[in-house]
Amino acid sequence: MRRLVWLGIGVAIGVTAARKATHIARAATPAGVAENIGSALSELANAIGTFGADVRAGMDEREQELARTVERQSGIDPSPGHAWREAADTLRASSPRPALSARARRANG
Repeated sequence: MRRLVWLGIGVAIGVTAARKATHIARAATPAGVAENIGSALSELANAIGTFGADVRAGMDEREQELARTVERQSGIDPSPGHAWREAADTLRASSPRPALSARARRANG
């Protein structure tokens, strides 16, 4: 019975060693090296994409925080849409309406 246990252990170790050796031999072939490089580059691209998304999210969060602070301290809404509307209103209010030429007056009827 003891010999059978040792035989089983030996077979298990042999199978494990053979599988590891096959895996190492496969990794050392040009196809295996290319596969390893390809997967490493894929992981790197995913990591860079995730980093970029995190940076954009942080920028948006900080921009909102700064906008709230500006609005709270100055009472001015710093949102881009608000700034454009304010600029357009200011331009309309500050520039007089141009006089219509004779041709334009005739066209308007």
